[in-house]
Amino acid sequence: MFWCTAKAVCIEFELGGGQMDKFYHSVRLDAALCKGCINCIKRCPTQAIRVRNGKAQINSKFCIDCGECIRICPHHAKIATYDKMEVLKQYEYTVALPAPSLYSQFNNLEDVNIVLNALKLMGFSDVFEVSGAAEVVSDATRLYIAAHDDNLPLISTACPSVVRLIRVRFPNLIPHLLPLNPPIEVAACMAAEKAMNETGLPREKIGIVFISPCPSKVTYVKSPLGTDKSQVDHVLAIKDVYPQLLAYMKAVGDNAEDISTSGKIGISWGRSGGEASGLFSENYLAADGIENVIRVLEDLEDQKFANLEFVELNACNGGCVGGVLTVENPYVAEVKLKRLRKYMPVARSHMKKADEEYVPWTTDVQFEPVFRLGDTMMESFSRLERVERLCKKLPGLDCGSCGAPTCKALAEDIVRGEASERDCIYYLRESLHNLSQEISGLTEDLADGEKDGTGTLNLLKDYIKRISGEMTSLDNKAGD
Repeated sequence: MFWCTAKAVCIEFELGGGQMDKFYHSVRLDAALCKGCINCIKRCPTQAIRVRNGKAQINSKFCIDCGECIRICPHHAKIATYDKMEVLKQYEYTVALPAPSLYSQFNNLEDVNIVLNALKLMGFSDVFEVSGAAEVVSDATRLYIAAHDDNLPLISTACPSVVRLIRVRFPNLIPHLLPLNPPIEVAACMAAEKAMNETGLPREKIGIVFISPCPSKVTYVKSPLGTDKSQVDHVLAIKDVYPQLLAYMKAVGDNAEDISTSGKIGISWGRSGGEASGLFSENYLAADGIENVIRVLEDLEDQKFANLEFVELNACNGGCVGGVLTVENPYVAEVKLKRLRKYMPVARSHMKKADEEYVPWTTDVQFEPVFRLGDTMMESFSRLERVERLCKKLPGLDCGSCGAPTCKALAEDIVRGEASERDCIYYLRESLHNLSQEISGLTEDLADGEKDGTGTLNLLKDYIKRISGEMTSLDNKAGD
């Protein structure tokens, strides 16, 4: 259900909806590789992609950097942007922040210290586990829920794509967002503080580098939510680090120093349901996969759930282990995490007084009405009425041949001035059919001598010209 209703229009203008800020995007299109197929437009959860003139186009206002288009594109035309290992040379001291999902990429891993020591051999000065910070966030979440039981359920803010989705599409749910920094940010703050204390170096000479399973974390670092500036300096992709790390893990062998700071709770954050299980409560809901997430959010907005304390949502299937920057199958990776955590302690990190300043949000998340149809409420209602009229006129097949994912999306594009009815292939065919019927009637009149021959001939020429134009448009649609 594309978010454009009378209810949405009212909410939008009640909340004010000023100028939308400029979102950073880590998901990009390589137009040279794009073949103009419609796989991406059918799977994009926010209908941010259109195919025009044989090439896909990403609407930056609608995109939430979930990476679903990267996953589905058969031509690899959608790409994620992130940093390369060379960024380590920019700093005197570097700290790696491995995501919990990194551990799930390796076969027969029984000790995370092997990975952590290998990262140091790889060139990092130190390692700080995001899973350790996740345990601190779990502590803070339990305390926050206990103190704010009047605003339940609270929605996890660990997945940047989900937070951005709520920000642009579900304004009623913004007050239910858990106002705590995600583990990546807490880990970065704690790692930077630790590095400065141990080395005496100023912050600008220390590089905090996150090893990420997905592009949305890149977006978060460049354009964070809940804080003015992220303490993460660079983001590497797990798929880039993985092949290099294998060799260093072999070099570590059985001589791994015990430097891990996380237990079962922290490691579990890498898979769906792992964050919620750390709350020691049965009154939670966990969903993964962006389509399932949207379904849950719609039901939450309609108040279909009762007695829930916490809702954990992950844009990727299987949770973070399903990110497009990983190498392992997400369901195999989930099994590996379960096996790895089997003999680990419940938790090794707990929130201390010194950590409390790193956890809460310092800025609020505001609604961004990117889907609105007009600049005023009356204009939006007027355009919404036109959209509904167009939807009745269009075939309602949602075939995607027009380059938009649904007939309703095409109608909205038409109202915004970004498309025309002639973009619909079925509209073109109907137009050609009507023209052919009119020509048939004219030729019959001409044969019966009921019309002036010269005038009819001119009309026929005009119709033939119009048919030629419609056929050209139809051929272009077929070519797209």
